[in-house]
Amino acid sequence: MLENDVHAALTCDDILNEILLRLPEKFVYRLILVSKRWLRVICSSSFRSDYCARWGVDFHLLGFFVCNQLYLNRPKDGMRRPKSEPALQFLSACEEGDDVCNDLMASGNCKQLGYFIDSCNGLLLCGRHPLTYSVWNPISKVLFQLPQPQRFYKRLCMAFIAEDNFDDILQYKVIRANCECKREVNTVSIETYSSVTGTWKHFTLTCSSKFSLRPWTVATVINGVVYWFATQGKIAIKESVAIYDPRVGNTRVELLKLPDGNISQDYDEFVLGESSDGLLQYGQSSKSGMEIWVLEKEQDSSISSITTSNVHPNRKWKMRYRLGFKAMWKKNPSFCKQTKEAQLLSFLPRNSEYVFIRSGQNIFLLHIESQMLKVNRYHGPSSHIQWDFSKVVPYFQRSWPRSSLCHEKAATSAWPSTNQETAAPAWPSW
Repeated sequence: MLENDVHAALTCDDILNEILLRLPEKFVYRLILVSKRWLRVICSSSFRSDYCARWGVDFHLLGFFVCNQLYLNRPKDGMRRPKSEPALQFLSACEEGDDVCNDLMASGNCKQLGYFIDSCNGLLLCGRHPLTYSVWNPISKVLFQLPQPQRFYKRLCMAFIAEDNFDDILQYKVIRANCECKREVNTVSIETYSSVTGTWKHFTLTCSSKFSLRPWTVATVINGVVYWFATQGKIAIKESVAIYDPRVGNTRVELLKLPDGNISQDYDEFVLGESSDGLLQYGQSSKSGMEIWVLEKEQDSSISSITTSNVHPNRKWKMRYRLGFKAMWKKNPSFCKQTKEAQLLSFLPRNSEYVFIRSGQNIFLLHIESQMLKVNRYHGPSSHIQWDFSKVVPYFQRSWPRSSLCHEKAATSAWPSTNQETAAPAWPSW
């Protein structure tokens, strides 16, 4: 009798859904092998949506894009990329990354895509500034060629927003923002492309203070809100963040001054990211070390409070970590032969415990609290990379089975959880 009840329960999709929703991700991945029905249920968009709402979204590292900044805004007689150097450089870190690399290297793909600009939710934004852009979906291998923008910006910064959509219907926005480098203004001209309308639309954003957006940078997007690096002042320059929320139809920009450094006043790298608790985090590094700050929540956390005013005295930066590179190397004697110079590369998606750093040609995953390092093995044409002039960007995809071709190797991905606090490093297994 009991066996019949269990069998009846497991043959009901609704009951099976409720059982699977209570299991950790690694067990759910293994259960796709039970039957085609279980695979169908787990890969369905409705189950993915419910599961991610309960457990959060996890990500899997596929590799690193390398962007040589020497070729940005070059004059006609300036430095040109040699033919031996690919326009789209990707260093693979796993088998899935190899597939992406092979697709990129396929005949004509690199030439058609141009340079890497940004990624969001697995989608790639590529192109050639200032007028040619495309969005590529590595999963479906579909290329979306964007129409040519209506306005010419000599210097610009970008933002790429891909919505969290579990029905595999891609909806995204691409934002181009004009950068006035020679003078400060309190307005910014932007163009926004929407995949829904298929057209570019021009807006003029306003701010109560004069500022300049940093050219050739890419925004960090958290919950649909755009964060650009900006500067204020010509003599005493203040590094700031320009905040723009395109969701509510508002055309105002909020400015927030970045925190002053305590390790050094001369910082080489600045990065933004999303913390595990959904807040904006900011990292800066110099030759001696790095600092990580988080922007505390407002008392009024409504969306309208973000965009209706340019002054928010209640929003303050809070120091989370301060780390000296000299002490870090001492705690990692196996890397004692490494050069002592290091730089902060980026945060992990929705994670406060780990960051990527680079030393020479080596890319490390750093567990901040313990200061322990794990080298990220990659393969690709790295010998010709000019590391000191290149920006290295990790490329992530959501770790979720999508088809009947899913197999057990998806369950063996042991990336540190982007939704849980860890007391000790939980290194990924490659």
